[in-house]
Amino acid sequence: MYETCNIAHYDLQAALQFLTDSRTSITDNQCTSRSLFTTAIGATISSNSVILAHVLGAFRYPQISPFSSVSILGNRKMFPSFFRTLSSDFIQAKGLARLILSFGWTWIGLVALNNDYGLQGIQPIKEEIVKSGACVAFIEYILLGQADRNVPRIVKTIKESIAMAVVIFSNEIECVPLINEMVKQTITGKIFIGNAGWSRSVLLSSKQYFPALSGSLGLAAEDYVVPGLSQFLSKIHPSTSTPTTWTKMYWEKVFSCQFLPQNQNVSSINPVRLCTGSERLEDVMNNSNYISSLKSTYYMSAAVHVIAKAWEDLRSCKSGEGPFFNGTCADFLNFKPWQLIYYIRRVQLDINTGKYFNDYGDLSGFYSIVNWQLKADGTMTQVKIGNYNSKLLPSQDLTMNSDVIMWNLGSKQFPSSRCSDNCNVGFRKVVEQGKPLCCYDCIPCLQGEISNQTDSLNCYRCPWNQWPDAEKSRCLPKPIEFLSFEDPLGASVAATSIVSSFVPAVIWVFFIYYKHTPLVKASNYSLSCLLLQSLSLCFICSLGFIGYPDHDRCLLRQVSFGLIFTLCVACILAKTIMVVFAFMATRPGSNLRKWTTLKVSYTIILICFILQLILCITWMSVAPPFPQYNLEAKPGLIIVDCNNGSSVAFWAMLGYLFLLATISFIVAFLARKLPDSFKEAQFITFSMLAFLSVWISYIPASLSAQGKYTVAMEVFAILASSWAVLICMLFPKCYILMLRPELNSKDYLMMRNKNRDATKLWYFLFHRYLEKVFFNSSEEGGN
Repeated sequence: MYETCNIAHYDLQAALQFLTDSRTSITDNQCTSRSLFTTAIGATISSNSVILAHVLGAFRYPQISPFSSVSILGNRKMFPSFFRTLSSDFIQAKGLARLILSFGWTWIGLVALNNDYGLQGIQPIKEEIVKSGACVAFIEYILLGQADRNVPRIVKTIKESIAMAVVIFSNEIECVPLINEMVKQTITGKIFIGNAGWSRSVLLSSKQYFPALSGSLGLAAEDYVVPGLSQFLSKIHPSTSTPTTWTKMYWEKVFSCQFLPQNQNVSSINPVRLCTGSERLEDVMNNSNYISSLKSTYYMSAAVHVIAKAWEDLRSCKSGEGPFFNGTCADFLNFKPWQLIYYIRRVQLDINTGKYFNDYGDLSGFYSIVNWQLKADGTMTQVKIGNYNSKLLPSQDLTMNSDVIMWNLGSKQFPSSRCSDNCNVGFRKVVEQGKPLCCYDCIPCLQGEISNQTDSLNCYRCPWNQWPDAEKSRCLPKPIEFLSFEDPLGASVAATSIVSSFVPAVIWVFFIYYKHTPLVKASNYSLSCLLLQSLSLCFICSLGFIGYPDHDRCLLRQVSFGLIFTLCVACILAKTIMVVFAFMATRPGSNLRKWTTLKVSYTIILICFILQLILCITWMSVAPPFPQYNLEAKPGLIIVDCNNGSSVAFWAMLGYLFLLATISFIVAFLARKLPDSFKEAQFITFSMLAFLSVWISYIPASLSAQGKYTVAMEVFAILASSWAVLICMLFPKCYILMLRPELNSKDYLMMRNKNRDATKLWYFLFHRYLEKVFFNSSEEGGN
């Protein structure tokens, strides 16, 4: 046993003296001399253990440290004979990283000692944080022995950073100046995560550190107390126990007093409390400082037990069954150090737990997770809230009860430590240029894309038949849109079509009833009946545009519309031509009377109809209409409509109708002042003008509409144009038939004819007068 005061050259001096069994300096001869030394327990400080491990490892002497946790000592090539009875800082660092990341913190500050312990402890934490996708806001190092120089700057960095979670990897003593400066600069609201070096510090649990450290989290070594140690310590006394020197040192430490040295007066020493020997250990054994000091003895006790068990295993080796060459065993009274290393590596203190050391000479990590909370007396206590066990799978290694955590200043509100706020579902992260990955903007997903988790890096496009919900967090089936009978618009249009189709039928009944009257005869009874039948079909054909557009419906609806409307307009054209022919046939010597027969009318209608029929047959043969899913017209909807197959054919069909209506309009317009019995030409002019206006308006309306409204526009055009013909051509006749029957008589017709003859006479006389005036004037001028 050698007191080195944790000074590196004292540790080295002790090791060399043990190796040589000498208290003098080492020489070459002494290196070969036999020493009774077999194993070293120590050192306490990691940097000192590294020095000793180099020296002892060169001679393959086993070294077991109860307190040195620096991860580099687990390197078996550099330190083949080093062991320790606690976990490596690497395991602790992974546990701290797991603890940090379990809260979803992604913007974390790091502070560590500027020595092997701090540097090798903080580096794995940094690596695990970065590997997980989180970021390090800053990393600062406490200069040993020069804390006054850089601690204020470190604390200023902590205070100004938006990182709320800060890891401090330090021991208790070096951490004190840092915490004092935090209190001085009134830092609150931060969450400090401590390693086992200070996470259960009694010194830092005092009232003055509450504003800064309350709510802190940390990993702490599991509470172990050597069985029977407390009872043993309660019985020692400086006057009876040996060695008395160490007993007095222990007594002075526990009771914060000092024994009076021999041959020294009280007045000549510093004014401190003197130890009397009458102090009672029972009075301090329940003190938290005292209990904490006993916990560290477990690791020393474990080191002693490991060595004892290794010796036991070495001694109990049976000849011929040994682990060495030809089954030999080591000589218990004269074994080599490397032979003892063999047994230390395989020590089992508990047969149920397997080997004590892992392949790196460390223990598998088992830590308590503690939370610094306020006690009733104003001090802080470390409340256990969970465990970290490195032996388990990553999904099971961390268990924690988050409900009992008290955050800074006793708050229950969970603190966030992020450079940027979370991107909610429906958004994706875009890293700001020149900044870490954790500093980003949240950009909404594009149309048709979703992100179903927070902080998503990418948005994902929905399948063709699905569309994002309002939050853009999941894909939902797209609604299918078409003009259906269940739709209010479709139902109203269908009802209008059906009701409207009965109006021409009712008028037809009137015409049949009054077919022998002058009005009906003058209106060309046969053509009028055919016109009324075609108008009923015009109203009915609009129903083909309502309902699910399957293959048959797409084929028939445009063809039926084109042919029926051609029949209707052809009837009007035939009536118009008949009006002109009838007037011209009344002139003396005219040969046009034979063209005013019903046969000519039907021939005109048939020719017009056959031309449209040929056009439709060609259309259906070359590029027939077919149903399609329109995904582009309205995002978020599947519009089921009919593709016309050939736009040229469709517009050619409409163009042909437009041509027939235009010819009818022009002929009727030119004949509007011809003296007929019931102003037939004028009514045809108005009806064709309305008809053309409707379909001219349909063109821009259909191009601007989308989805079912495109179909609705065509149906409106069909209904409106049909009603235009019905109102302008046939309602005036119904008015006379029903309300003014006196006008539907021979007398009225004869009076109209006389007026027509008088008009003809005055027109003839006025024409002859103008001829005479201008002709005679020209002759006189010539003479």
